[in-house]
Amino acid sequence: MKENARPADSDGGARERALRFVNFLTAAVTPFHAVAIGSQMLERAGFVALDESAQWAGAITPGGKYFYTRSDSTLVAFAVGSKYAAGGPFKVVGAHTDSPALKAKPLTKSSAAEGLTQLAVCTYGGGLWHTWFDRDLGIGGLVLVRSADGALEKRLVAIHAPVLRVPSLCIHLQTAAERESFAPNKETHLIPVLCAAPAPPSAGAGAGAGASEDAPDPFSAAQEPELLALLAEQLRVPAASIASHDLTLFDAQPPALAGARGEFVSGGRLDNLASTFVALEALIDACADGRLDDERGVRCVALFDHEEVGSASATGAGGPVMEEAISRVGEALGVLPKGELALRSLRASFLISLDNAHAVHPNYRSKHEAGHRPLMGKGCVIKTNANLRYATDSVTSFVVRELGRLAGCPTQEFVVRNDCACGSTIGPIISERLGVRCADVGMPQLSMHSCREMMGAQDLTHCHALLTAFFRRFGDIDARLGACKRPRAEP
Repeated sequence: MKENARPADSDGGARERALRFVNFLTAAVTPFHAVAIGSQMLERAGFVALDESAQWAGAITPGGKYFYTRSDSTLVAFAVGSKYAAGGPFKVVGAHTDSPALKAKPLTKSSAAEGLTQLAVCTYGGGLWHTWFDRDLGIGGLVLVRSADGALEKRLVAIHAPVLRVPSLCIHLQTAAERESFAPNKETHLIPVLCAAPAPPSAGAGAGAGASEDAPDPFSAAQEPELLALLAEQLRVPAASIASHDLTLFDAQPPALAGARGEFVSGGRLDNLASTFVALEALIDACADGRLDDERGVRCVALFDHEEVGSASATGAGGPVMEEAISRVGEALGVLPKGELALRSLRASFLISLDNAHAVHPNYRSKHEAGHRPLMGKGCVIKTNANLRYATDSVTSFVVRELGRLAGCPTQEFVVRNDCACGSTIGPIISERLGVRCADVGMPQLSMHSCREMMGAQDLTHCHALLTAFFRRFGDIDARLGACKRPRAEP
């Protein structure tokens, strides 16, 4: 990655972290890639891969570092304190690996129109779909390859070349109303162009050929041949061997450091790969040699898929991933599921739900509540909502502010205006399911859910410091909270 702007921050650590994140973002074009790269980061740091289908008893020991994946798009990593005591707390940072995007439909062939070959796509999540027009787009994801002997292999693919584009309608062909209010139809107006349509076969070509043993199966026959050719070339396999796929379109323009002083990060998927990246680095750094020596609990990062579509899946925060992780790790360390020690462990645990926040927009300042106006580059945002769209309460918000104080990094506060709708996160979902204390936190950004978003580069380091303090200092804060007497009603 070429450095195209000079980061404003003079701290070499912050500069290098921002550049590492840009490289991570460039490669992590889908949740599958994010999990694969995250797994490599963990393995290089000494984390041991576990198999969910294997027995964990005897494989997990105090002082050990581990991770596992589910369906290749969700990742759980954890480290057990060297002084782990049964019933000890889980200190969890939760984030998600998915982002709103255009995805290829299972059957990708789209009717050729006006001399152009297009790709059948569907919308995933709540994207700002107008931002996908007139952008050069690549495509990537997971491909299932079948060999001649019937063996199957899962392969990752990422075509960074600008092979797709959704062209907008020129202004001269729009009505006055259309020019004033751009409202594309997601089914008919978002179909990307892949290439020029091939010439039709000559008359009689293939006539009388009949069925052939080599004829493609119905799935392959319904795929766009030009797409299969691209995938086959990238994977170096025959096109006929592609048995299935899960493909996502992405901005072909690489992420970059931006701004006159390089103080911003510009790119797709900042929501929520910024959180994914920082959470992984913070866990790795907090569990380096010797840093688990005095730990009595478990430090954990859980990265879920499907947050942008409600989390209700086997790999989402609404599924059993988090509950099973805590239960299986505890059981492997001698804590019976649902038993006294397991319940005590949950009550002592804490979750930071890490998902990017809304920075105040300089051109739409009235959209933010007057007293809660987060700025990019000024630290993590504590998100609160009286109607529980976020899981933060007065005590958990104090914990985050205190962590910031101990780490020497700033924090900010956000509540949505009373006349605006409020988004949500995995925080309330996991908190409700497990009864665990939770704070919703995020790095502030602009253009959330756009094809290309922006955030402050310095906030990556602010967030890293906060999470590292959480893993290493939360016990001190919780002990002080535990010493508080129960409030009494005044006479």
